[in-house]
Amino acid sequence: MTKFSLKDPVHFLALGFGSGLLKPAPGTWGTLAAVPLYLIFVHLNPIGALGELAMAILLFGVGVYLCGKAASDVGVHDHPAIVWDEIAGFFITMIAVPPGWFYLLLGFVLFRLFDILKPWPIKAIDRSVHGGLGIMLDDVLAGIMACLTIHLYLLL
Repeated sequence: MTKFSLKDPVHFLALGFGSGLLKPAPGTWGTLAAVPLYLIFVHLNPIGALGELAMAILLFGVGVYLCGKAASDVGVHDHPAIVWDEIAGFFITMIAVPPGWFYLLLGFVLFRLFDILKPWPIKAIDRSVHGGLGIMLDDVLAGIMACLTIHLYLLL
């Protein structure tokens, strides 16, 4: 069993540029690390929601590999320091959400709540799917639930 190394590009990315090593609540720190990345992306994204969806899919695909490899390297499935899944989950949360600090904060809080509480089916998926895909899927579902909640709020 090895330790994480921020010199290893896979570990560096899987650990959310090192944010996953912060305590307490590394998942919250990882989500916080996603915020400036999201803001930069939204500012540079010329195609709106379609670009956001494409980026979320890319982050998910890359994350399956990164998270699986980093977890395998340290011998711990879904080690708390692995937070790339939170970064991808936050991007999913924010798909087609209007700009503004209120929605950014709402997305952050809702994503963290769904990720921490793991309502059905998130908990079932988290327990039954392993490897990089398993690490990513619970946060993808939390992101989808948070995104749907924001869009339902927007309809009211």
